[in-house]
Amino acid sequence: QVQLVESGGGLVQPGGSLRLSCAASGFPFSTFRMNWYRQAPGKERELVAGINGVGSTTNYADSVKGRFTISRHNAKNTVYLEMNSLKPEDTAVYYCNTYYGPRDYWGQGTQVTVSS
Repeated sequence: QVQLVESGGGLVQPGGSLRLSCAASGFPFSTFRMNWYRQAPGKERELVAGINGVGSTTNYADSVKGRFTISRHNAKNTVYLEMNSLKPEDTAVYYCNTYYGPRDYWGQGTQVTVSS
């Protein structure tokens, strides 16, 4: 079955960096788009970044453009989110996501807290 397991979250000061990882299994990883979403307390889950199967096309939320980079290593079935210049408003639970018909799959999430 499809499994997505995130790691790499934690507490970081404003201006700091973190790299999230999502290890995927149970589906043909290299042919599927992967996404990172986040959900802050009291807010709706929002798309942060996405990457196509071969890694040639990426897209980002306006709020993270120029600071976050999504990438993937298909031989390792892993997608990454490099987060730089972190701000307190980036604090959220970050989720890995893919759509493998007929449904969406989500990881358990990893907490990112940006605070001094």
